[in-house]
Parts: sequence; structure tokens; C-alpha cells
Amino acid sequence: MRKPCCEKKETNKGAWTKQEDQKLIDYIHKHGEGCWSSLPLAAGLLRCGKSCRLRWVNYLRPDLKRGNFGEDEEDLIIKLHALLGNRWSLIAGRLPGRTDNEVKNYWNTHLKRKLMKMGIDHPDNHRLTAGNNPLLNKPITSKPAVISFTNPTINYGVESKKTALCIVPDLNLDLTIGPPPLP
Repeated sequence: MRKPCCEKKETNKGAWTKQEDQKLIDYIHKHGEGCWSSLPLAAGLLRCGKSCRLRWVNYLRPDLKRGNFGEDEEDLIIKLHALLGNRWSLIAGRLPGRTDNEVKNYWNTHLKRKLMKMGIDHPDNHRLTAGNNPLLNKPITSKPAVISFTNPTINYGVESKKTALCIVPDLNLDLTIGPPPLP
């Protein structure tokens, strides 16, 4: 059985203050990212390590992109979601400066509704095809790829498989795990 992320009862919960943010930023700039469980004490924060990690990764990192999503980002999210489903970290890996949490939230609050307005009944299970998706009727400079894949679904504890055909523009999906490329 795992220990809870913070055993201390005196840890702060809830909104971060500007002073706490600055302590975390200063510590990471001086010492780098390391062991998140020991960072709060070393940085003088009354937070658990998980809270510090999430604050840094999702809000304070200097390479994060702020502001609205562009149309090209929206198109890429929709196309990657058709291929990868709800694998937000893989999708966010193709959008420099965007976090998996930010991409997931944008999908759930904006793009899902946009697709439903365009006539796609179930955007969570959508499969992009040239026949029913106006997003793919845009001019494509390269030849579209036809991809056949199996999508496992679970219904009341019984696993079933559905096979779908997906027609998407030729995308560079060289997905890797690691730090973002240097400019």
C-alpha cells in the first residue's frame, strides 16, 4: 500500500500565493527539478511534493504558452484525438508549450461542442472521415493516409472491440517522451 503524498497535517491546501509561487520558481531556477517529495521542505514551502510538481508543470514553467489556442492547434488536437483518443499527454507533446491538462480542458470545454455543432454526434468516439467531417475537406498538400485500427471499449465489464477506418492527412506522428526540442 502506498503512503499518501503528504502525511503532514500542517501542509497548505488550496490556492497558491504569489509568495509561494516565487519560492518554488526561485528554488527550481537555483537547484533544478529533482526529488519532488523533498523539494517543499528545502524550498521553505508548506506544500506536498505532488502539489509543487503540478504547480510547476501546469502553471509556472517558463516555456508554457499562455493565451487562446490557434486554429492550427485546434485542428491538430482534433486530428490527434481521432488517432489517439484521450491520450492527452501524447497530444500535448505535439503542441509546444501546452500541457496535457490544458489540452484536455480545452477539448472538453470548446472542441467537443464545436464538433457536435458540426454534426458529429459523439466527439468522444469520433473517427474523422472525409465524408462526414468538414475539417478534413480542407485542401491537403500531401496524400491522406488510411489507417485501420482497433478501438477497445468496455461495456459493463465485458470487453468488446470495434474496428474503425480513419482517413487523416499525412501527419508526422514521431511521438517521443523527453524534454521539448531546443529552439
